[in-house]
Amino acid sequence: MQIGIVSTGVYLPEKFVTGIEIAELAGIPPHIVEEKMGIKKKYVPGPHDHTCAMGIIAANQAIEKAGINPLEIDVVIYIGEEHKEYPLWTAGIKLQEAIGATNAWAFDVALRCGTTVMGLKVAKSLMIADPAIQTVLLAGGYRNVDFIDYQNPRTRFMFNLGAGGGAILLKKGHKENVLLETELITDGSFSEDVVVVSGGTKNPITKEAIEQRLNKLDVLDPAGMKQRLEQKSMVNFIKVIRESVRKSGYKEEDISYIAMLHMKKSAHDYVLKELRLTEEQSIYLEEYGHIGQIDQILSLELALKEGKIKEGDLIVFVSAGIGYAWGASVIKWGKVV
Repeated sequence: MQIGIVSTGVYLPEKFVTGIEIAELAGIPPHIVEEKMGIKKKYVPGPHDHTCAMGIIAANQAIEKAGINPLEIDVVIYIGEEHKEYPLWTAGIKLQEAIGATNAWAFDVALRCGTTVMGLKVAKSLMIADPAIQTVLLAGGYRNVDFIDYQNPRTRFMFNLGAGGGAILLKKGHKENVLLETELITDGSFSEDVVVVSGGTKNPITKEAIEQRLNKLDVLDPAGMKQRLEQKSMVNFIKVIRESVRKSGYKEEDISYIAMLHMKKSAHDYVLKELRLTEEQSIYLEEYGHIGQIDQILSLELALKEGKIKEGDLIVFVSAGIGYAWGASVIKWGKVV
């Protein structure tokens, strides 16, 4: 059964900050931000760039590109962040209503920056299992930049967090841009390494907590996390890529383009070298920052605009999210017989 990508959509706010501005806020040299962290510029939300709202804009783009009636959509999966307009809220249902997909049912999924990859696996599984599900929309927004404290050196690896929205429209029987296999790994030993300490049931939000900036992202065990990540992160990152490709019936050397999340430049280059890929077979998102689970959709759209993807190419979406989770999905681009 072939399930293909009909269209995508991406929304980027008008506002942005530069690497130089981030360096000033953090009190670190600009070349560290621009060259080591790989942030020349990143998008940040304006007054109306709410999380679900950005996903709605991207979803409408995808629907318009596909030329379909929203009434054709059977399921809406919200792949945006849990940090959204309201703390307790099913954003997928709002998104469904806003785009006019009144024949659909909707729900939210979350796996931090691995949500899009995981969402693709969930969508494909639903479509295979239920004959009535023919068309699925995945959409959502991201603005975890709100949780960044530039004065906290423990969170420097997250200074790239930005804002934006993305969407993917899938259709059963669509013989183009076929979604193949997905591989996921989660490791709970990292589950409480990166958290927003205050605001949940364990540490309710208080005036004192806000004054202590406990409502921002923090790393509770920096040394331990660094040691454990060094042992596992890149190994698992490469593993999910190779395994998703193998499960899809291809070989590593068949990869034509890899849509990666934004991470420090040395890590990006390491992945390309390990897979024997060139810089032309990916896009380093140094002009966009890390828009969480939207990165893969953005990378795909940029690559198509720049002519980096052609008919018959094998594309890999790959991401990693705090928690920790690693995931990769394979797509055969163009018409598939």
